[in-house]
Amino acid sequence: MIRPTKPEDAAALIAVANTIGFQPNELEDLAKMLADYLGGNTDSDPFWITDDDDEDGPVGVAYCEPERMTDQTWNLQLIAIRPDRQGQGRGGKLLCYVEETLKARGGRMLLVETLASFDRTRAFYAKCGYEEEACIRDFYTAGADKIVFRKVLNGH
Repeated sequence: MIRPTKPEDAAALIAVANTIGFQPNELEDLAKMLADYLGGNTDSDPFWITDDDDEDGPVGVAYCEPERMTDQTWNLQLIAIRPDRQGQGRGGKLLCYVEETLKARGGRMLLVETLASFDRTRAFYAKCGYEEEACIRDFYTAGADKIVFRKVLNGH
């Protein structure tokens, strides 16, 4: 069941991010952002979504926030499915839920960033209707390019 994130999901969602390779400093940042969101301590309008398996608890997470100084452009900062639950269509359903939530809020465009070396991730976004919009060479470190994907949600 895909639903808005609740405070009791926090530890499990950070654990999901850990299972897909987030580094300790990144996990700390995520935990702080999630705590701020759940505590209402944010100056933007981000949202967190949980993919909750009734038997197993949270197995997936998505985090999205508006891009400052734009007209309804959003960034998908995190989408993750626990590795033992990948390949079941859960990621696509979670991404679709994010898109529908944004459309209902008047969201115009969703941007997603990933590493150029993440072939499987890039194929996932392409399959979900995202177009590769930009490549920023050496963004993360020397030789680690950032790929930006985009999808128009509500065309104007």
